[in-house]
Amino acid sequence: MRITGENRRFLLLQGPHGPFFRQLGAMLVKSGAQVWRAGFNRGDSAFWPDTASYIAFKGTAQDWPATVSALIEQKQITDIVLYGDTRPLHAHAVRIAKKAGVQIHVFEEGYLRPHWVTYERGGSNGNSRLMDLTLTQMQTDLAHCDMDLPDAPARWGDMRQHMFWGALYHWFVLTGFWDYRAYRPHRALTVGQEFLLYCKRLVLLPVHRWDRMLASFRIKHGGFPYHLVLLQLEHDSSFQMHSPFSTMTEFLDLVMEGFAKGAAPHHHLVFKAHPLEDGRVPVAKELKRLASLHGVTGRVHFVRGGKLAALLNHARSAVTVNSTAAQQVLWRGLPLKVFGAAVYAKPEFVSSQPLNVFFSHPTRPDSRAYRDYRHYLLETSQVPGGFYSSRGRRELLRQVVDMMLLPDDPYDALAKGSAAPRQQLSIVN
Repeated sequence: MRITGENRRFLLLQGPHGPFFRQLGAMLVKSGAQVWRAGFNRGDSAFWPDTASYIAFKGTAQDWPATVSALIEQKQITDIVLYGDTRPLHAHAVRIAKKAGVQIHVFEEGYLRPHWVTYERGGSNGNSRLMDLTLTQMQTDLAHCDMDLPDAPARWGDMRQHMFWGALYHWFVLTGFWDYRAYRPHRALTVGQEFLLYCKRLVLLPVHRWDRMLASFRIKHGGFPYHLVLLQLEHDSSFQMHSPFSTMTEFLDLVMEGFAKGAAPHHHLVFKAHPLEDGRVPVAKELKRLASLHGVTGRVHFVRGGKLAALLNHARSAVTVNSTAAQQVLWRGLPLKVFGAAVYAKPEFVSSQPLNVFFSHPTRPDSRAYRDYRHYLLETSQVPGGFYSSRGRRELLRQVVDMMLLPDDPYDALAKGSAAPRQQLSIVN
């Protein structure tokens, strides 16, 4: 069957910061599809220069469900495309699209980041089909695949580009506020505060780099056993929508208490910040307070972002809410404790022990089973490339448009044997 976009009518909602959705829309048009973009602020319109296909939504959040329902009917939309499915505007659109029988394409950061992007249908993260798939089902579908598994990359990927496009996007939103006066961001901070945080993070990169190097040096040459805690952004959808915590402090306190009760007295605890941590939560200050509260001062360390591999090489175990970075923990066969819903939180991989017992005698994952799981992801929803660097976008677009136009979603395509051959990973700069 010839892959074509004929008779397909796509409505794109909010995408990653930067030009990816514009380039994606342009390629969908070349495939024969009709494409529209719904925008909610000046940042959305700035990255979509084709005014004829741009639909500005200037109403309130309460107006949106009726608006998207009318758009689906008026434009005879067959497909909706969005980045992340939990922000309120997208959650409403997903619910209405499912009722209308519209195909839902969801992009997310890679489950095996960096150097991969996640493409799924219907939902991602806690709403992904992976949540209900067992390892046995995955192994059955992999029976005829023989792709070599690439190593888990050690670095984040296009982080500087991510920061740049984020700052530029929020600048457009801030300066164009008058045109979209009813727009409210899906996060707690104002647009101006978001913009200033992006700028601050860019300016402080050299300072944070030296702070990170000093902390890493102390850990590397300290000679003590340690457990690693993988932190996330408190405002990230995975943390807010798919975990039992409402604030990062709740998680920090729980981990510190479990460590104080269960870990050997000569063991240390290392908290590694998310590479895009911007200081809106005073993590370092909270760690000092909690370490004193639980009597473990001097045994707690904080590392600002940076490479995860060097810290994992000497760690005894790892703890997280539901960070995708935990995939690198499992790749190395280290014990892992998870608190939130995560696509990799299978009983074969993650510990079910109480936290104090985990810090005392953590159980190891089934590494052979994890290799099958990782293989399954690489054959299905993980697409080489990235949203923010030009090279990453080129690599992503070479493959993902064909995946969107196929009748089967990535998981069904593998089960039916209709999945296209996967291209080999190349490093994205």
